[in-house]
Amino acid sequence: MRWEAQLVRPPAGPPEAGYADMVGAPLPLAGFGDVSAAGALPLPGIVRSVRTPEFAGMTFHEVLAKSALNKVPEASNMPFRWTVNPYRGCSHACVYCFARKTHTYLDLDAGADFDSQVVVKLNVAEVLRAELRKPSWGRQHVALGTNTDPYQRAEGRYRLMPGILAALTDSGTPFSILTKGTLLARDVDRLVAAAGEVPVSVALSIAMTNAELSAAVEPGTPSPEARFRLVERLAGRGIDCAVLAMPILPWLSDSDEALDALFARLARAGASSVTAGPLHLRPGAREWFMSWLAATHPQLVERYRRLYRRGAVADPEYRTWLSGRIRHFRTLHGLASGGAAFRDAAGADGPGPRAGSAAGPGAGSAAGPPTEAAPGQPALFDLRG
Repeated sequence: MRWEAQLVRPPAGPPEAGYADMVGAPLPLAGFGDVSAAGALPLPGIVRSVRTPEFAGMTFHEVLAKSALNKVPEASNMPFRWTVNPYRGCSHACVYCFARKTHTYLDLDAGADFDSQVVVKLNVAEVLRAELRKPSWGRQHVALGTNTDPYQRAEGRYRLMPGILAALTDSGTPFSILTKGTLLARDVDRLVAAAGEVPVSVALSIAMTNAELSAAVEPGTPSPEARFRLVERLAGRGIDCAVLAMPILPWLSDSDEALDALFARLARAGASSVTAGPLHLRPGAREWFMSWLAATHPQLVERYRRLYRRGAVADPEYRTWLSGRIRHFRTLHGLASGGAAFRDAAGADGPGPRAGSAAGPGAGSAAGPPTEAAPGQPALFDLRG
């Protein structure tokens, strides 16, 4: 049975000009069963909505986008001014994901809908290529993975990233990628080739070694070990791979034992640099994470409420303490600080949300002397996409 047979709502009327040429014939996918019909979201450019047992419980809303490049506001302290997000919503289902709030802009909720209702910009590569051809394009750095993950599972079906990488490379545009998805391995040859033409930065998000904890808080992601092996593969191909070790979770992944294991494994994998920091609980993410915490670790709920009583970031004393432990273990294992493509204006890995956000002294850890940590969201993570 083909992907076409899984339409929740088939497109009304003939497809838009260029659509058939753009996506080609639907790919055959095995093992599909029947699905019940339901209304598609009233999204601009909606083509169809699809469900399939291969992605149980998920709906993909395929749209034709009018633009691909997103401009970051000038007032932002991010180290880049342009982003591309081929997807909205993310099957990685990280309970702490900062981007959850952005789903409410689509009249979807920031909880289960963010995990299961994914918008797919079918023509994103084609639109991007047209935008990059404009005489006004200045070949500024473009960041990928700043809102939802471009290498989430659905990318294996939609294959949007190869076209995006080709468009950026062909136009002479430098770019960076941040992902948890080991599907990036499919595009290693493309990245090697692109790096010969334009500056390319790659970063993997890996914040723990504990596979059981990872499966609980980021259930749709590849295991930490699978991501460590991807770092090894990238390093073996001569691609510098930075690691964003965020979020460190208070009382769950911030002990000396946990941090030592994380930084030791990153060093063995060949990470070129590490930016680490604690949990940051913005609206949308806060409610979903706290409901998960109440269900799985009820004894920690009141501790988290006290730790985050001032808002999205943890108390300064905790952030300072964690920054000290991060510096200690990073130095112990000979790892460099931060990654140039992922630093905010204040520096990547000192106190502050990009390198330290929120958590509390973990079991078996000794607190260090407090130093005020600058509040604010990690620059890389402050996009609506």
